[in-house]
Amino acid sequence: MTFRDLNLNTPLHNAIDDLGFETPTPIQTESFNVVASGKDVVGIAQTGTGKTFAYMLPILKNLKYSTQDNPRVLVLVPTRELVVQVVNEIEKLSKYINNRVLGVYGGTNINTQKQAVAQGLDIIVATPGRLYDLAVSRVLQLKSIQKLVIDEVDVMLDLGFRHQLMNIFDILPPRRQNIMFSATMTTDVDALITDFFINPSKISIAVSGTPLENITQQRYNIPNFYTKVNLLEEILHDKETFSRVLIFVAYKRMADRLFDKLEELFPSETCVIHSNKTQNYRLRSIEQFREGTNRLLVATDVMARGLDIDDVSHVINFDTPDYPENYMHRIGRTGRAERKGVTILLSTEKEQESRERIEELMKMKINILDIPEYVEVSKELIEEERNVIKERHNPTKRREEDSPGPAFHEKSEKNQKVNLGGSYRREIAKKYKKPKTRGDKNYNRRKKK
Repeated sequence: MTFRDLNLNTPLHNAIDDLGFETPTPIQTESFNVVASGKDVVGIAQTGTGKTFAYMLPILKNLKYSTQDNPRVLVLVPTRELVVQVVNEIEKLSKYINNRVLGVYGGTNINTQKQAVAQGLDIIVATPGRLYDLAVSRVLQLKSIQKLVIDEVDVMLDLGFRHQLMNIFDILPPRRQNIMFSATMTTDVDALITDFFINPSKISIAVSGTPLENITQQRYNIPNFYTKVNLLEEILHDKETFSRVLIFVAYKRMADRLFDKLEELFPSETCVIHSNKTQNYRLRSIEQFREGTNRLLVATDVMARGLDIDDVSHVINFDTPDYPENYMHRIGRTGRAERKGVTILLSTEKEQESRERIEELMKMKINILDIPEYVEVSKELIEEERNVIKERHNPTKRREEDSPGPAFHEKSEKNQKVNLGGSYRREIAKKYKKPKTRGDKNYNRRKKK
């Protein structure tokens, strides 16, 4: 299929020809008709596969000329760099279309952006915080928004923008098309879809161009966290083979926990990145891993999104991802530029279902290896692995969350008043030296006598 096979209008065909593009990417091919139909859409595809064109081509095709001041298309992205990038892409496609595009983000003068908004626009690309500030100031009116695009939504949620997104949803018109694109699917993303999307069409594209033939995939069935650590301890001692290893974990707490263990086993060889770390810390960790100062990097899915590091010898999936697309994204960090790569997947009994979904997506089985005899199988369990013993309903037992808090006890003490009788009035009079009986101006004079 070529762009000529898509139902584009002449201005868009001319813009595509000027850019020298001939063949649309899989996400662009799959998304075009669905986005153009006006239905809610959720697209999962790796960063760099042309997601901006995937949603903007059908939007621009159906965006009629208008002289109204209020924007009709809103594109939300997590960072200022992405705002600039998306605006640039839209302007390329709009070369022969008469529309007005504006990008706004924090860290710059808001008054300048207010003036630009007041000039009128058709498409606004924004970070959530700055968009909400402009909307609250009443300079930007969102009542005409017909299409909402949330790009890189998993990064947005991981960076803590959920609250701002909820505020924006509250002031958008309810009748609109929701379009969401992400490179990975997470629990937070899934919850957002459930809460705000209406029967969305889901388009899932395996990581485009992933050179599976260059990557040797292996897996182990491992009973628990500490046994996984024991296995890593044994295999990572081979520093020549495991020269630059990227280790993926499911969440931030697990990243810190694994980092602490590996730092004990391999001092000064491990670094970690996740969203709770400062920007400088994350940049330093990536640079040390890239330069070879540290050969082990522990990362969560979202923080590893922009990693483009050459010569990653191994990708180890310490946790089996819930969504198979995340696995595809992870293993694509090795075997790049036609180099050979190796991936290792560690799965507990609870993770087997997720592993089966991964194999179903790839249409292949991952080669399983036996745990070496010299690796100790630990009996110790971390908090998340322990079974919670649930007591049958006991109406006489108060649950922890139902127990009264400190405010209850404080109030109880205040309410325990003692009847001081007549002496109480005398004590007050002695303290304040003024009459307690209203209008008795001679009270203190009589008191002195």
